[in-house]
Amino acid sequence: MVRLGIAASALVAAVDIAVDGRLTLVFDVGFVLLCVILALLVHPDDFWTVGYLPPLLMLGLFLVLGIVAPGTIAEHDDGAAQALVSGLAHHAAALAAGYGLALGCLAQRQRILRVRREQQGGA
Repeated sequence: MVRLGIAASALVAAVDIAVDGRLTLVFDVGFVLLCVILALLVHPDDFWTVGYLPPLLMLGLFLVLGIVAPGTIAEHDDGAAQALVSGLAHHAAALAAGYGLALGCLAQRQRILRVRREQQGGA
């Protein structure tokens, strides 16, 4: 799931940058959807990994973009550190929404698994 998350977030960012020259609302929506999809697809043994993946995905992606192309997430003349901070600030709502929805999905899936185990043990 980690590799899928990295590849998919990089793809969404690359498409958005190719179209608009910077990250826009398209990236934000794609990132939120990706977080939810990862939470729905992950095997129960890997809930913990996907539970902390969204902030690390965005941090890693913005770190790379801040070094390689800071103008895609901040001003063109910003350094890597400033671009990273600006990018995280500008896309904080997407991060919060994606992270919250992913954790909610994981919590609901955990609850469903617990109920199923209880039903199988009682039957």
